[in-house]
Amino acid sequence: MASISSLGVGSGLDLTGLLNQLNAAERQKLQPITAQRTQEQAKISAYGRLQSGLSKFQDAVTALNDAKLYQSLTSKTLGEGITATAGADASPGRYEVTVNHIAKAGSIASQGVASTTDPLVGAGGDTLTLTFEGKADVTVDLAEGGTLEDVRDAINAQADTGVSASIINDGSGYRLVVNSKETGFAESVTGMSFANTTLTEDTAVKVAGRDAELLINNITITSSSNQVEGAIQGVTLELDAAAAGKTSTIVVERDTEALKEAVTGFVTAYNELKSTIGRMTEATGDVETAGELVGDRTVRTIESRLSRNLGDLVAGGEIQMMSQLGISLKPNGRLELDEAKLDEVIANNPQAVSDFFAGDTEEAGMAGRLSGTLEQVLGDDGLVKSSIKSSETRVSSLEDRYERVETSIERTIERYRKQFGQLDVMLARMNSTGSYLMQQLDMLNMQMSQSKK
Repeated sequence: MASISSLGVGSGLDLTGLLNQLNAAERQKLQPITAQRTQEQAKISAYGRLQSGLSKFQDAVTALNDAKLYQSLTSKTLGEGITATAGADASPGRYEVTVNHIAKAGSIASQGVASTTDPLVGAGGDTLTLTFEGKADVTVDLAEGGTLEDVRDAINAQADTGVSASIINDGSGYRLVVNSKETGFAESVTGMSFANTTLTEDTAVKVAGRDAELLINNITITSSSNQVEGAIQGVTLELDAAAAGKTSTIVVERDTEALKEAVTGFVTAYNELKSTIGRMTEATGDVETAGELVGDRTVRTIESRLSRNLGDLVAGGEIQMMSQLGISLKPNGRLELDEAKLDEVIANNPQAVSDFFAGDTEEAGMAGRLSGTLEQVLGDDGLVKSSIKSSETRVSSLEDRYERVETSIERTIERYRKQFGQLDVMLARMNSTGSYLMQQLDMLNMQMSQSKK
C-alpha cells in the first residue's frame, strides 16, 4: 500500500489534502472534552484558593476563640536600666522598683609572673584550691612543671569549678584571673591557694560577688541574678548597670492591643475571603472572563453558613451582636470595623468581648460557632475537599474519554487512509487502461484511414 505522502500520485487527486481535512474534522470531537477538562481544572485551582482563604479566616477565628488572648498581659517600664516581661501568671498592677545595686560575679587574680610558658609547678605536681562564699571548696590537680597556661587550662577543663580562668597582661607581668561564672554572693569565688608552686594570689585586686538588691513597693528583695523572677508574680525583671540607684515604675495591664489586633485580623481575613469568592463567582456574561465558580453550589453553601454564623445572636452575655463591638455586616457581605467603638468596648468591658467571641466553652461564642462551621467545611470529608475530589474524578474521566475518542479518530483516519490508497491504485489502473484503449483506437483509426486511400 502506498504511503500517505504518495496519495494522489496515481489518480492525480489531492487525496492527502482531503485526508488532512477529514482528520481536522474528526478532531473537532475532542474540543468539547478539552473545554470541559480545562473548566474542571480551573475549578480545582479555584477551590484551592477558596481553601486557602478559608484557612486564613479559620486561623483568625481560632485566635479569637483562645481564652489566653483575653487573659494576656503586657508590661511597660517607666525608668532606666530595667525591663519587665509579664507572663501568664501575672496580675495587673503598678509597682515602684528601686534598685540599690545589681548582682555581680566574684573575681580573683594571681600575682604577676614574667612568662606564660615558664614552669611554675614543682616536683610531684600541686593542688590548686578555690574557695567560695556560699559553697564547698573546689580542688584542681596541677601537673609537675605546669606553666601559667597549664594552670589556666586545668581550671577550665574541670567542669564543676563554677569559674572560668584567663590570663591578662598588666604591663609588668602575666596574671591568672579567675571569674565566677554566675553572679551572686553564694557563687562568688573568694580565694585560691597553692602548695607547691611559685604562683600566689594577689588579694588586693579581689572583687567580691554580691546579690542584687532592690525595693519593690518598699519591700526589700535580693536576687543572685540580675534576672529577677518571682518577686512580682508572673513578671520577670532584667537589671543592668544603668538601674543602680534609680527608681522605675513597672505597669502590668491587660494587653488590649493584642485583642484589638485579633479582632482586626478577623475582619480583614473575612473580607479577603469575600473578595476571593467575589472574583471566583463573578458573572460577566463572557465565558473567558467569568469566575471559575459562577453558580457553584459549594460556594453558595459556605457563604450561607458563614453569614448565618455572623448574623445570629450570641446569647447570654452583655454583647450579643457584632454591631455592639463596632463591626457591621454591609449589604455587599463584607464587614466594616469602627475602631473607635472597638477601642472603647475593649477598654471598658474586655470580659464582655471575651464572652461574645470565646464564651465559657470552645463552642459557646461566635468564634466557637464559626470554628465548628469551618471545621466541617475544611475537614477531610468537608465541602471543599469533596468538591476538589469530585472535580479531580471528572478530570480523570474526561482524560480517559479523550484517549478513547482520540484512539477512535486515529482508527477512522487509518481506515480513510487505506480506502484512499485503494482508490488511488484503482484510479491509476483505470487511467492506465484508458490510455491503452485510446492508443488502440488511435491505431485503428490510422489503419482505417490508410485502407480508404
